[in-house]
Amino acid sequence: MHKIKDVFSIPEAAKYCAVDRVTFWRWVKSGQVKTSATPGGHHRIMKEDLESFMVESGLSKFANKKFANKKILIVDDDPNILKVFSLALSSNNYQTAVALNGFVAGISVMQFQPDLIILDLIMPEIDGFEVCKRLKGDTKTSHIKIIVLTGYDTKENKKQAFEAGADMFLAKPVEKEDLLDSIESLLTQEGDKDYGKSYEQYLDDRGTRR
Repeated sequence: MHKIKDVFSIPEAAKYCAVDRVTFWRWVKSGQVKTSATPGGHHRIMKEDLESFMVESGLSKFANKKFANKKILIVDDDPNILKVFSLALSSNNYQTAVALNGFVAGISVMQFQPDLIILDLIMPEIDGFEVCKRLKGDTKTSHIKIIVLTGYDTKENKKQAFEAGADMFLAKPVEKEDLLDSIESLLTQEGDKDYGKSYEQYLDDRGTRR
């Protein structure tokens, strides 16, 4: 049985090659990339096959470098979430660090200096709202992108998170690809999805402002 990092889905392989999914899918359809299919009909690419294709096509010198130096801090009081997210992000070549609460997060930000933070809201002592507010209110850390990821997906929490300075708001459980797309969107300054806008824009676009 292969390790997860040795087998790629289409989106994962596209990221590894630093190209968009449409481009990579064209390569698959034209037979340039060797793939296999799961029982459910999903394409999978072995790492050795992908890297052979990259060498032959001259992509190897560009591969996997787009976000290779980007640092992501994961803040959540659930150790399982920290482990799963850390593995998922590391397999996509992000540098990761974890913090079990808001207090540790503050220390980790200074030491790790992340480019982006995945932040839980409901935590003991210092909650995510306060962490977000402090970071966005400090000129030394206001540039850090913050994705709020919470199991408490309410209008009030969303409003409060955006008011505290969050760049995106996602609800648990979140699909791995959705999370990766959100991270990439923010890190490339393309955060134009609804949940990536300010709360004021969020209301305006839906005609719900009163």
